[in-house]
Amino acid sequence: MKPNILPLEKVCNPRDLGGYVGADGRKVKMRRLLRTGKISRITDHDREFLHNYGLTKIIDLRSPAECDHCPDSKLEGVEHYNIPISVDDNTKGGKKDLTKVFATYRQDQYAGFSMMCERYKSHVLKEHAQHSLHEILELLANTEKGAVLYHCSEGKDRTGLVTVVILYLLGVDMETIRQDYLYSNYMLNNYRARRDQQMQAEGENLCFRANMRILGSVSDAFLDTALIAIEQNFGGLDNYLQEKIGVTPDLREALRDLYLEEK
Repeated sequence: MKPNILPLEKVCNPRDLGGYVGADGRKVKMRRLLRTGKISRITDHDREFLHNYGLTKIIDLRSPAECDHCPDSKLEGVEHYNIPISVDDNTKGGKKDLTKVFATYRQDQYAGFSMMCERYKSHVLKEHAQHSLHEILELLANTEKGAVLYHCSEGKDRTGLVTVVILYLLGVDMETIRQDYLYSNYMLNNYRARRDQQMQAEGENLCFRANMRILGSVSDAFLDTALIAIEQNFGGLDNYLQEKIGVTPDLREALRDLYLEEK
């Protein structure tokens, strides 16, 4: 099925997870789980829409540095939580020396691809990320009413992996989960095009621009890197969720009771 796109003006990649078929043929409820990019420039229209849509909680998955540089817009009556998946500034290639990183991007068209694969691996293997995933799931399991919006910068990588975990626990099949993840590419087409035009105007070479397109995209290879790392280190997603994320049968059932429609 086609994802439910939210009509927000200044929020990239905004979607409602409602409508996907989960465990026992029960659909994910609408107006409960929202995934987006950063919400630092929302308009009055966006603010009114989210209030009317029942938004009660926002989870910011970005690093402290990203939050300080571009803080979320505050919405009255909405609780806000900072639960970073990574402590690194994920908008800066994960390294402090941008001059050196950019020089590599101008010479090696696969540098961005390799970096993204390593980033996805770290998002599932690092202890900090695992603790954050558990905290997010516990927060969701203790939200009986209203919509929860979770986001990173572009709503595609950290948000994408969190969505994979949530939908998997709700019993959505993996191909549907993968297609939802990949849909970010469609949602960010204009964003990548604008950025490429800017880079071209600044005189950047084709190699650099190719890397920028990779960094602004999602890929089967990125998701597979995370899933393969989980398989190789923990024997599969179920073991990973139980052993490293602390998903108990009670937690899984609580999430399904809250976020899936009745039979």
